[in-house]
Amino acid sequence: MVVPELGPWRAARPHVVRIANAVRPRLARAVAAAKPRVARLARAGKPQVTPRSKTWHHTAVAATAGLALAAGVVTAAGPWDSSGQRTAERDRAAALARAGGADHGRAPGAPARPRPAPSAGPVLTGLGGVSTVKSAPDGKALANALTPLLNDPALGPRPAAAVVDVTTGRHLYGTNPDAALPPASTTKIATAVAALSAMGADHRLTTRAALEPDTNEVVLVGGGDPTLTAREAIDGWASLRVLADRTAATLAQRGVREVTLSYDTTLYAGTQKHPIGANPNLALVSPLMADEGRTNDSSSGPATRVTDPAADAARRFRDFLGSRGIKATDPGLSKATTRAKTLAEVSSPPLSALVERMLTNSDNDIAEALARQTAIATGGRGDFAGANRAITAQLRKLGLPVKGAAFKDGSGLNRAGRLTANLLTALLTKAADPAHPELRPALTGLPVAGFTGTLTARYTDGAAGVVRAKTGTLTGVNALAGTTVDQDGRLLAFAFLANNTTDPDAAQKALDKAATTLARCGCQ
Repeated sequence: MVVPELGPWRAARPHVVRIANAVRPRLARAVAAAKPRVARLARAGKPQVTPRSKTWHHTAVAATAGLALAAGVVTAAGPWDSSGQRTAERDRAAALARAGGADHGRAPGAPARPRPAPSAGPVLTGLGGVSTVKSAPDGKALANALTPLLNDPALGPRPAAAVVDVTTGRHLYGTNPDAALPPASTTKIATAVAALSAMGADHRLTTRAALEPDTNEVVLVGGGDPTLTAREAIDGWASLRVLADRTAATLAQRGVREVTLSYDTTLYAGTQKHPIGANPNLALVSPLMADEGRTNDSSSGPATRVTDPAADAARRFRDFLGSRGIKATDPGLSKATTRAKTLAEVSSPPLSALVERMLTNSDNDIAEALARQTAIATGGRGDFAGANRAITAQLRKLGLPVKGAAFKDGSGLNRAGRLTANLLTALLTKAADPAHPELRPALTGLPVAGFTGTLTARYTDGAAGVVRAKTGTLTGVNALAGTTVDQDGRLLAFAFLANNTTDPDAAQKALDKAATTLARCGCQ
């Protein structure tokens, strides 16, 4: 599962201009259709939310209001700035004051670490809610457009697909939509929704240093933050160096210059090794790690990992303390007592930012951490089995169709996992539900076709900038699930699952062609 890195935005500007010209007509139609609704909303003041139904279907009334305003921003701000960023995304994100800035990483050996690219704002996801002129695509016309593409032999003998109108929750198309198939990394959409619903978008993960009373034992307590970094450039993530700064300062105030150093990993239970075994796609699942245990300076994609992430982080912490005047012993495994007093702590960015980074980069380490955090937050055991139960329970609590689903991890690396196309589209639709704003990062974190994360090098023509989707790839498995805006400005959620594929490149192209066709389809 090689994750393509994000190229420099400025270098992409010529391509961006071409895409802007391609999508400008549909933006204009959407804005024109939105004007009456925006005027009514301005008079009404507070949007009214339609009561939730007992099923996962819903009407995104309040979403329509915000999305209509988002479409207006596109026209008012102009499509692109000089750096190649959509200006509407930048301005809208600032207006919403939402956390973003997913770290898209860099390739091993690159000369300089790029600044985090701005996470795609809700502009593209929003256009579907503003169309009041055109109705949703006709199911028969949609079937005529998609069925021949999904019958491509490259997608295996029995692909599954579902398309839903996000505004109404109405199913528009399906082929084997309830077939439970290996979903690969599209599993991360379910992990995102479960974690956000269990902990909230503002939740943070904290790593701390504690001092045992009447001793000079300092315990580094892992809080399950997979984004903790030991690097000098922290880019907004929690820093082990900063924790050492604060710990050393507090110890110095107490006149302590020598300590016994221990580290605590008891937040998680069970085995740390993923069922697939040692793999460059993820480290051991530990509540204490720095830079995901990577042995190079990468921040995404496969990399050789240290054999013990927790011990490695503790040794780094010891070295940082030493450079700050605190002599520490070689660290040993321990458990902080309830009497231990916190000396210092550092916290991750909000959960919304972690979810965005996980989805954009298809980050397996974050996915497994959030799965276990979901279990812990809901009173379960922080191991693989507990995480799987917790994800299922959270989705069921949200009224989502979990029949046939089987969660075996949070990342989708386990081939025994099963999801349905109906569940994936239901997850995406639920994330747009105005009654669940805490779930929105499950949409805003999706890679943007031709621009970010795992879709950077895909959709160089056609649906670039219009499709946002999570990819899924294992040997013999290809999947794609996300959202797109069709020619009439309707926001559609889709999921395509293909198994027993023999040519991954051909399967990927077939899925991209189906998504592009959906984006180009008025299908009335």
